[in-house]
Amino acid sequence: MTNVSYHISNLLEKMTSTDKDFRFMATNDLMMELQKDSIKLDEDSEKKVVKMLLKLLEDKNGEVQNLAVKCLGPLVSKVKEYQVETIVDTLCTNMLSDKEQLRDISSIGLKTVISELPPASTGSTMTANVCKKITAQLTGAIGKQEDVSVQLEALDILSDMLSRLGATLYSFHSSILNCLLPQLTSPRLAVRKRAIIALGHLVLTCNGNIFSELMEHLLAELKRNESTSTTRTYIQCIAGISRQAGHRIGEHLEKIIPLIVQYCNVEDDELREYCFQAFESFVRRCPKEIGPHIPSVMGLCLEYITYDPNYNYDNEEEEEEEEMMETGNGEDEEQESDDEYSDDDDISWKVRRSAAKCLEAIVSTRHDLLQDFYKNLSPVLISRFKEREENVKADIFCAYISLLKQTLPIQSWLHASDSAGKEDIPLTMLQNQVPNIIKALHKQLKEKSIKSRQGCFSLLTELANVLPGCLADHIPALVPGIVFSLADKSSSSNMRIDTLSFLHVLLCNHQPEVFHLHIKTLVPPVVTCIGDPFYKITSEALLVTQQLVKVIRPLDKPGAFDVKPYVKDLFSGTLKRLKAADIDQEVKERAISCMGQIICNLGDHLSSDLQSTLKIFLDRLKNEITRLTTVKAVTLIASSPLKIDLRPILGEGFPILASFLRKNQRALKLSTLTALDILIKNYSDSLKPAMIESVLTELPALISENDMHVSQVAIVFLTTLAKVYPSSLSKISGSVLSEIFQLVHSPLLQGGALNAIIDFFQALVITKTANMGYTELMKQLTGPIYSLSSAGPSVTLHKQAYYSVAKCVAALSIACPKEAAGVVNQFIQDVKSPKSSSAVKMLAFLSLAEMGRTMNLSAQKELKMVILEAFASPSEEVKSAASYALGNISVGNLKEYLPFMLKEIGSQPRRQYLLLHSLKEVISSSPADGLKPYVEDIWALLFKHCECAEEGTRNVVSECLGKLTLVNPSQLLPRLKKQLSSGSPHARSTVVTAIKFTISDQPQPIDRLLKGCIGDFLKTLQDPDLNVRRVALAMFNSAAHNKPSLIRDLLNTVLPHLYNETKIRRELIREVEMGPFKHTVDDGLDVRKAAFECMYTLLESCLDRLDIYEYLNHVEDGLKDHYDIRMLTFIMLARLSTLCPNAVLQRLERLIEPLRATCSTKVKAGSVKQEFEKQDELKRSAMRAVAALLTIPEVEKSPVMAEFSSQIRANPEMASLFESIQKDSASLSTTESMEMS
Repeated sequence: MTNVSYHISNLLEKMTSTDKDFRFMATNDLMMELQKDSIKLDEDSEKKVVKMLLKLLEDKNGEVQNLAVKCLGPLVSKVKEYQVETIVDTLCTNMLSDKEQLRDISSIGLKTVISELPPASTGSTMTANVCKKITAQLTGAIGKQEDVSVQLEALDILSDMLSRLGATLYSFHSSILNCLLPQLTSPRLAVRKRAIIALGHLVLTCNGNIFSELMEHLLAELKRNESTSTTRTYIQCIAGISRQAGHRIGEHLEKIIPLIVQYCNVEDDELREYCFQAFESFVRRCPKEIGPHIPSVMGLCLEYITYDPNYNYDNEEEEEEEEMMETGNGEDEEQESDDEYSDDDDISWKVRRSAAKCLEAIVSTRHDLLQDFYKNLSPVLISRFKEREENVKADIFCAYISLLKQTLPIQSWLHASDSAGKEDIPLTMLQNQVPNIIKALHKQLKEKSIKSRQGCFSLLTELANVLPGCLADHIPALVPGIVFSLADKSSSSNMRIDTLSFLHVLLCNHQPEVFHLHIKTLVPPVVTCIGDPFYKITSEALLVTQQLVKVIRPLDKPGAFDVKPYVKDLFSGTLKRLKAADIDQEVKERAISCMGQIICNLGDHLSSDLQSTLKIFLDRLKNEITRLTTVKAVTLIASSPLKIDLRPILGEGFPILASFLRKNQRALKLSTLTALDILIKNYSDSLKPAMIESVLTELPALISENDMHVSQVAIVFLTTLAKVYPSSLSKISGSVLSEIFQLVHSPLLQGGALNAIIDFFQALVITKTANMGYTELMKQLTGPIYSLSSAGPSVTLHKQAYYSVAKCVAALSIACPKEAAGVVNQFIQDVKSPKSSSAVKMLAFLSLAEMGRTMNLSAQKELKMVILEAFASPSEEVKSAASYALGNISVGNLKEYLPFMLKEIGSQPRRQYLLLHSLKEVISSSPADGLKPYVEDIWALLFKHCECAEEGTRNVVSECLGKLTLVNPSQLLPRLKKQLSSGSPHARSTVVTAIKFTISDQPQPIDRLLKGCIGDFLKTLQDPDLNVRRVALAMFNSAAHNKPSLIRDLLNTVLPHLYNETKIRRELIREVEMGPFKHTVDDGLDVRKAAFECMYTLLESCLDRLDIYEYLNHVEDGLKDHYDIRMLTFIMLARLSTLCPNAVLQRLERLIEPLRATCSTKVKAGSVKQEFEKQDELKRSAMRAVAALLTIPEVEKSPVMAEFSSQIRANPEMASLFESIQKDSASLSTTESMEMS
């Protein structure tokens, strides 16, 4: 301890030296000491150090002063509170000194101290006390100071303090406000500006009364309109407040907007600029409140975006026609007029720029007005592309690009709007305006100004992305501009990169033929860019070249275009980059891909160069960094219809590819398997058995349930091998096959991987390879299931495995029809035998089902009886397998089985449920034409059962009805609709559920009819019966998820009823006595849950049709509801944070409370384990929502959020939960990006 004191007193002594260098070094050493965490000062040293540093602030030497100020930062956290107060007092006094240098250094000192104060959430009282001291002094200084520079510094420090520690100063807020308001009329504009910034920080944390006082003052002053200069300031102030705390200004907008609209008409350009800036901040910050005023604001913007009083654009139009005939004469006239009015005085461009920015804000926030924008706004913006001020032009381009971006997402429901009038669709309107856009832009592509050209290219790139193919007729107008920017010596590298990336988009989105006339002019500048020394230009040019090659010679259609003259240039340019070893990684990869494309499309023109180039590919395969790209390029070349000769590299290349299959890089394995597959298909005659064996030894390790996709691709490769190279199959070691059989018995097998295995078995059985014939394969497939019965119940297979085995059995039987009959008999005997275990019976029925679907089993006379007997089996699994079998066998032979099934349904009430399931299989799997003759009978039968009391049966009936309606919608849909008026709630719920089964995510003939009548079915949302409302919500949810176009236009009428179902109904809550306990049951819970699920689905599919504020009201209620619903609303809140952050910000205070309540609840000590788990899950979910809220930009400005996050940090349990959630989301995003690579 004494050691430190001694060292420090030594330094302090040196600081009094007359030599400035000593003073400097000693202060520097002190700084080093203070920055150590371990240093502790005793009281005496503290006093001396503080006194010394304050003295050094007045040192004659500037450098020493600067160092002394820097020492204050670390010192604050090392000394006691009263010492910090001493420092602050001295600094504040010095601020008011007459010496300018001392004032400056003191204000820097104060800023340093404020930035080092611990935040209030740490619980330290020091911060609050010190801030109060500073604030009192500063407000005094601002109020009575004559010297402007002191005022400016004081305002600056006050802003700093309010932004960092605003909430700590709440007791001073009112005095700060009273001190700041008079400064808005200060004669110095800089003072006004800083006062506005300080007010912006104040409104974030002040309470409602102070905010209202401030707004009333501003409104009163705006109405008084004393002088234009103060009015400007007040409008700037309102815009500043709105930018910082938009959610609070919303309620005052009604009064503010008319005033600002009125000031737009005053002849003062600066005032107008500030008015538009205010409008822009309102549009971005209070989207709901500004809604009604959008038309008038937009009208003003459109009027003033063309406001250029001192320039006559008409001359230009004439000049274009005369092609600038007169030269010398015109210049003299200009000289004379210059004296009267200089361009520097003209600030009308500021008005135009702020109007353009405001329009961009409107376009990007009001998706729903898109058609209106294309009608009124788009033509005006296009006419302003000729703007003469570069900055304004950039903003006009930005606004238009924003409009194009808004148009993109609509393409998903394009096919649904065919029935609407063609003209209204934004894309059609845009299509009609393309010629005007090109007319306005194509001349600018050759202007000197790089900024304008870049703007034009970004706009055209966006246009080509939004409407692929729309520029086809305008290519001749665009090519000269593209070539000009690529070849122009004065172009910056960014200019060239932008031009190349536009050219790439253009080539990708248009038909090859439209470019063929221009290839001659396009190729030379692109080849020059490949040789550019700057790697980014090279890499962009290689991308373009790759696309150009596809355009010059598209392989999918015969072209009359002569490619010969261009092959040499493109090839040699790319080859130079392919050979270079010392270039950027991205360029290497793109050179490989580009060369791959050249060989694939133009390989027949390369003659002698081909071999040497392929050798380079071989080298690139051996290099770890480039191998993946090379594998993809080789795949491309191998699949080329030009039949490129790859023999020179196959011998050495095949083993290298085989070795890639053991590398621990998933993307490489997948690409390699695809490459091998193509090579075996197209080059089987050039491959030697040894090459193929090298690959086969690697395969067993790839086939496992841990990675279904890799397994699938590996099995597809084996199938190709079986078809192309059957002799190699004898080499398939038992291990590959046993892995495949293991996969068949895995519960995870389904979809693509299962289909791949089925194809493989079919291909394998046809090759008639030894030990792999029909009987051997069948034994391996079904063996485990037969052995189960003898081995006892210890080994069990998952239910999914039985379905997989049955599908494979059926596939093998179809491939070997001769063997099939025997197998069918065997299965029927299995089912009849009383000794068979239920597993064997289940497999037999499922296999009969899969075989019956494609073969006619009518020869088996006893089959029907066998199935009906099985319906009485004690095992549920066997019953459902038998019902599945009956359905599928009927599909293979409708004539014989369907009438039998309908008769049984009518006469066997006890087996109805199983028989209806069979009927469902028939309706789902049979072709519509086959079913048509039976529709009436089935329909009549189903309607008999639609009022069944058993809900399970009703659901099967609905599914049958729905799927049957798809067979003949125009006749059957009206019948369903008629049934809506039925008196029985059961019948109504069956009909509504049937509609749910008619909606699928693929376009279907019924869609048009459904769109016309779905509104009638949705009226059941108001049905008196609770259950009917629940199924109506499920149907609505299905429509919103699978075909939003059906319900988009009905939302205005449907939403109120949907929201109505989210409310808790007291009359549906009842108490049930369970022995000594009372238990509450809420019958309305399922309906509420269904309603919230619908709300969540609407977020994804119809966001632009929702009033998000109304929506949030109901989310807010859900946050306080039952466990299940809170879980749902937390997920909704997280989604809303990314979809519409501004709206969530405005409601933050109300949304945080329920989250805080959930995170801080404690479970009663004696509760059951489930209760603890449930509460944990809730807290995790709530924390996820909090983490999502924290990603909203500017959320940290909200005092409520700041307080909550400090509460989370302070509570160890919440803090650890929050950290684990953040880790989860971080690992999620990295795995996603890894999957992509």
